[in-house]
Amino acid sequence: MSTSLRFLGAAGTVTGSRHLLTIGNRRILIDCGLFQGFKQLRLKNWAPFPVDPSEIDALILTHAHIDHSGYLPLLVRNGFRGRVFCSAATRDLCAILLPDSGFLHEKDAERANRYGYTKHKPALPLYTKADAEKCLGSLTPRPFHEGFEVLPGVTATMRWAGHILGAATVEVRAGGRTFVFSGDLGRYGTATMLDPEPVPAADTLVVESTYGNRIHDAGDPEDALGKIVCETVSRGGTVLIPAFAVGRAQTLMFHLARLKQQGKIPAIPVFLDSPMAINASEISCVHLADHRLSAEECRAACNAATYTQTPDESRALNKNPMPKAIISASGMATGGRVLHHLKVYAPHDENTILFAGFQPGGTRGAAMIGGAGQIKVHGDYIPVRADVRNLDMLSGHADQAEILRWLRGFREPPSRIFIVHGEPEASEGLRIAIGDEFGWDCEVPSMFDEETL
Repeated sequence: MSTSLRFLGAAGTVTGSRHLLTIGNRRILIDCGLFQGFKQLRLKNWAPFPVDPSEIDALILTHAHIDHSGYLPLLVRNGFRGRVFCSAATRDLCAILLPDSGFLHEKDAERANRYGYTKHKPALPLYTKADAEKCLGSLTPRPFHEGFEVLPGVTATMRWAGHILGAATVEVRAGGRTFVFSGDLGRYGTATMLDPEPVPAADTLVVESTYGNRIHDAGDPEDALGKIVCETVSRGGTVLIPAFAVGRAQTLMFHLARLKQQGKIPAIPVFLDSPMAINASEISCVHLADHRLSAEECRAACNAATYTQTPDESRALNKNPMPKAIISASGMATGGRVLHHLKVYAPHDENTILFAGFQPGGTRGAAMIGGAGQIKVHGDYIPVRADVRNLDMLSGHADQAEILRWLRGFREPPSRIFIVHGEPEASEGLRIAIGDEFGWDCEVPSMFDEETL
C-alpha cells in the first residue's frame, strides 16, 4: 500500500501546521493551522488550499492553538466533510478560539474599511464567526491513551504533549506501520502542565523544532516575573502582558496568585482582559486530568485576576493611571484588545511590555523584543519607550534539551524523521543535535515537499 507525507505548512517556518498523510487512496490531515508572522506567510492563508478539501477524508488536531487549528473554518467552508478528531479539551477550546478568530477577522476588515488603511476595496475577512461556528460540528473528541478508528483500517492514539490544555502527540497506525506526530511538545517539570509522555515506537516521526537550537533560561520563572512586577510598580508603571489566551494566560495567573499570596509583589490589581482567555481559564477547571493543578489551585488561579468582559471595561483600564498588571491576548501582539493597550502603555518608559513565549518573525512581538523604536498599530506608528522583556522560561515549548529527552523515549530509532515547525536555523540546530546524540539521520522538509514512505 503506497504511503506518502506532504508538508503543507510549518516547513521552514513555525506556523501554519498542516501535514497530509496519504495511505493508499485515503487522505488524513494532521493539524490545520493558520500562517502567522511575515506578510508573505499570512498571504498563504488566502491562497487556495493545496489539496481539494473535499478529497480529505479525516483530520486530527494535536491542539487548539490557531497556528494548528485556525484554518479549519475555511477547510469546511470549501468542502471538507470528514470528522475532526481531537481531545475533549481541544474540542472545548476550539469552540471559543475559532469563533473568536472569525470575529477578529471581521473586525479587522471592518476597521480597515472604516479608516481606509487597506489596498483592497473592500477589505474582506479571511472567514467569519459564522464560518467558525459551522465547523465546530465536525469536532469529534476522543480520550487520551485509547486507540480509536480514524478510517477503516486506520487507528490513532493520543498521548499528553504537555504544551497546553488538551495538547496531544498523535500516533497513527495503518498497514502494520506507525506514524507519529509530536504536535507542539511542552516543558518538563512545570508548575501547571503535565510532562510530555514518551512514545515507544514509530516508523515515521514528524517532530517540532520551535526552540530546536536553544536552551531556555534555567531561572525560576516566578522569581523573574516577581522582580519585573516590583521594578515596574516602583516606577509607578503598568505591566502589560500580551499572552496567548490558552496556556500562557492561565500559567501567568497561577504565578501571580502565588506571588501575591507570598507577599513577593505589591497587592496591585491584576486584570485578565480577554474574553477568550477568561473562557479558557474556566475550561481548565473542567479538565483537571489534563494538568497538574487541583480543583482548588485551578480556582485560585482563576480568581487571581479581575475579568474584564466588555469593551467598555477594557477601555477603562487605559484611563486608570494606577500601577497594575494587564494580561491580554494576543500573545504575539498580532490582534485583539492588547493592541489598544499597546497604544497607551508602549510610549511611556515607566511601563513594561512583558512577553512570555516565542515570537515568530514578522510579528509585533518579535519587533519589540528586537528593539524596534516604533510599531504599527491600526495604521498608525506608535513609539515604544516602555521596557520590553521576554520571559522565555515561561514558554510552553520544549527547548532543544527537552526535545532530545522526549526522543529518548523511543525504544528504537524511527526509520524516517522529519523536523518541522521551526525557523530554518532552529530546525537545522535540532537536526545536528539529534545526529550528535543518537546518530539518527533527520530531514528538514521544505514547504509542499512530498515524501514517499
